[in-house]
Amino acid sequence: MTGPGAVGAPPAPGPRTADGRTARRPPVLRLLARPEVGVFLGAAAVLVFFLIAAPSVRQGGSMATVLYQSSTIGIMALPVALLMIGGEFDLSSGVAVITSALTASMLCYQLTLNVWTGVIAALALSLAIGAFNGWMVVRTGLPSFLVTLGTFLILQGVNLAVTKLVTGNVATDDISDMDGFGQAKRIFASSFDVGGVQVKITVVWWLVYAALATWVLLRTKYGNWVFAVGGDQDSARAVGVPVRFTKITLFMLVGVGAWFTGMHNLFSFNTVQSGEGVGNELIYIAAAVIGGCLLTGGYGSAIGPLFGAFMFGMVNQGIVYAGWNPDWFKAFLGVMLLGAVLINLWVRRTATRR
Repeated sequence: MTGPGAVGAPPAPGPRTADGRTARRPPVLRLLARPEVGVFLGAAAVLVFFLIAAPSVRQGGSMATVLYQSSTIGIMALPVALLMIGGEFDLSSGVAVITSALTASMLCYQLTLNVWTGVIAALALSLAIGAFNGWMVVRTGLPSFLVTLGTFLILQGVNLAVTKLVTGNVATDDISDMDGFGQAKRIFASSFDVGGVQVKITVVWWLVYAALATWVLLRTKYGNWVFAVGGDQDSARAVGVPVRFTKITLFMLVGVGAWFTGMHNLFSFNTVQSGEGVGNELIYIAAAVIGGCLLTGGYGSAIGPLFGAFMFGMVNQGIVYAGWNPDWFKAFLGVMLLGAVLINLWVRRTATRR
């Protein structure tokens, strides 16, 4: 006997049910799960606000200035974000920028060397500082907050004391007439024309670094290691992830960012003030947090901090173009930071809601 009612016949296929592990979420929820979505919406809102509140922002030159301000923050915010995804902080990143610039400036000026000698020496020192921070963290097990706070204080004191000892002043000497200065300036601090608007080369470097960091995070084994050590370093170590190597190299990447930003400062202004850089580390961390990086590690992107840095640059210059009191800048940043964190929290909860 055959047919649907036959004894022993297999049941008619019905609609397949999926549990929480196999169900595919709607595309909108999958999009919201991306760490950069919240900050993209925030950056768009800030841009629209200042386009309305400050009409001069609509001019090409004004937007070029906004992008320049964003790039000087964003170039450092990118490696800081990668480090945060790896579960660590670096509070010395702000003064490390000035340390790098001071090293290059004083070395080549005092010894009458080609400026590229100072540039290379500054890179070596920046890498060494990053390696020291990373080695101390993985060797001692101390929180990176404490280790890099110590490095911050050391570098801050050394910057001022050594500059006064060598130059007799709190600033370095002008190096604009030294050999190699023009070549270095073209790489680190030049401008180029786009439709009659002068755009700083740092904007290009910023976008290139963001694209490179995104590729590393999403398409390489090293990117998987970064997320793994930030999520749970013990589990990562158990499956063969080189935790020490990953963390130390992340700190060294922050050193590379500090070196590049320091060279930009040096070749933009020809001299360096030894007391600068204090407080900038908080701006870099804030840009990363606004960009969707979790303070607990294991989550984030490189595109998010790009938009986070843009928000900083937009607010910084937008206040000026709107004719407001610039003393309100830090208050705006605080509101922006809290707002971005709340938006990111809401976006993640919405994305994971079934």
